Amino acid sequence: MLTKEDLIEPIKKVVEYSPPRRFLESVDMSINLTGIDLSDPSQRIDKDVVLPHGRGKPVKVCVIAEGAMAKEAEEAGATVIRPDDLEELAENRREAKKLARRHDFFYAQADLMPDVGRVLGPVLGPRGKMARPVPPNADIKQFIERAHRTVRLRLRDQPVVHTVIGARNMPPEHLAENAMRVLKELTDELDKSWSQIDSIYISTTMGPSVRVY
Repeated sequence: MLTKEDLIEPIKKVVEYSPPRRFLESVDMSINLTGIDLSDPSQRIDKDVVLPHGRGKPVKVCVIAEGAMAKEAEEAGATVIRPDDLEELAENRREAKKLARRHDFFYAQADLMPDVGRVLGPVLGPRGKMARPVPPNADIKQFIERAHRTVRLRLRDQPVVHTVIGARNMPPEHLAENAMRVLKELTDELDKSWSQIDSIYISTTMGPSVRVY
């Protein structure tokens, strides 16, 4: 089992080993698991985790909605897809794929979910970006704000979870606390908790990785 203190020095090394880039690199964590039977759907994982110190970089959010929710989403800086736009995407798979690539999180007005699944499900599902439903009277701005602090843990075909824990310009202590939140949320999903974690690596987007467990 790891503690926050176990992670701080390796995180400092990861940043030190990676030369400055022309863009702000993310700090990533890869968690290799053991004793997982991925042919059993109950052992697969698809979970959102809110990082205590956020991702350190903005994310792109797309909201499929109409009326007041669409207007509020636009005011909050999200890309908005209305029902008419959705039908256009149904006829243009290339644009649908482009939309999926360019956005990190998708939310949809709950009553539009059947159409979202029909039109965007084939492009969002394989990317692990399937839209989350939003109740009609919910404050969409809160969902969008939360997305900027959220990472999605996904375990499907291989026994490894890749995730972002922040950006390289964040304090190592904050990155360590983000990592610990991810590990807690992940081990809570595993039948045997920490005993199913085989190894953990941390790296920047383009830098070498450091094993921390």
